Amino acid sequence: MDVANKSTVSEFFLLGLSDSWELQMFFFMVFSLFYVATMVGNGLIVITVMADSHLHAPMYFLLTNLSIIDMSLASFATPKMITDYLTGQKTISFNGCITQIFFLHLFTGTEIILLMAMSFDRYIAICKPLHYASIISPQVCIALVVASWTVGIMHSMSQVIFALTLPFCGPNKVDSFFCDLPVVFQLACVDTYVLGLFMISTSGIIALSCFILLFNSYVIVLVTIKHYYSRGSSKALSTCTAHFIVVFLFFGPCIFIYMWPLSNFLVDKILSVFYTIFTPILNPVIYTLRNQEVKTATRKLKSRFLNFNKASPS
Repeated sequence: MDVANKSTVSEFFLLGLSDSWELQMFFFMVFSLFYVATMVGNGLIVITVMADSHLHAPMYFLLTNLSIIDMSLASFATPKMITDYLTGQKTISFNGCITQIFFLHLFTGTEIILLMAMSFDRYIAICKPLHYASIISPQVCIALVVASWTVGIMHSMSQVIFALTLPFCGPNKVDSFFCDLPVVFQLACVDTYVLGLFMISTSGIIALSCFILLFNSYVIVLVTIKHYYSRGSSKALSTCTAHFIVVFLFFGPCIFIYMWPLSNFLVDKILSVFYTIFTPILNPVIYTLRNQEVKTATRKLKSRFLNFNKASPS
C-alpha cells in the first residue's frame, strides 16, 4: 500500500477525545482496564468452550468466534490510543491510517454476519428443534464462520479501495482517536456530500438492513417461545435476550455513525468508543452472566486449574 507519495499528506494527526491532560490520564486508566478485561474475558470464553466437551455445540462454537472477533476489534486501535496518551505522540502514517480502516471494517463486517449466523442458529433451535441437528451441522457452522470472514474481507477491501482513491492535499487532523471513513473522508479535497451518500449506501443502509432482519428474526423466536413452550422456556428466553442485547449494543452506534456521516457531534466520538472498546467487554459479561452452562464450565475450569497447581511440585 505504498500510496502515500500520491498525496501531499503523509501522516494524520489524531485529535483524540480531549485536549485536557487530566482527562487523558483518566481515559488512559479506564481504557487500559477495559482493554485488559476484554482480552481476559473473551479469552476465558474461548478457553472454556475448548476445554469443556459439554460446550462443543454450534451455539458455543459461534460464541467462541464472536469472542475472537471482539478481541481483534478491541485491538486494532485501542493499544495505540493507550500508548499515545503516555507518549503524547498522536500521529499516524497514511498507510497506518488505511490499515486501521481495513481492520475496523474487517472485524465489524465479520461480526455483523456472525451475529446473523447466531440468530439463524437460535431460530432453528427454537422454531424447528426436530430438524436442528440435521440443519446446523458442524460443516454448516464452519461454513457460516468462513462466510462471515469472507464478507468481512470483501467489505473492508471495498472501503480501503474507496479511501485510496481520495485526494488528500492539506488538512490532516482526524477528529477521533482512530481512522475511520466518516472522519477521514471529510479531509479529502473533493465534495464530501457525494462521499457522504456513498457512505450511507455502502455501510449505513447495510447495517440498518441487517439490524432490521435480525430484529424480525428474534421477534419470531420470542413469539414462538411464548406460544409453544410452557416448560424450559426461561433458558431459551434468556439466551435469545442475551443475543438481542449484543445485537442492539453493536448495531446501534454503527447505524448512527454511518447513517449520518456528515455530522460533527461529540456523540459520534462517544459511540465510536462504545462499539470499539465497551461492546467487546460487554459481550462476555452478558453471555456468562445469563448462561448457566458457561458459568458451570468456567467454575469447573477454575477448579481444575487450582487442583493442578496444588498437585504440581513447588
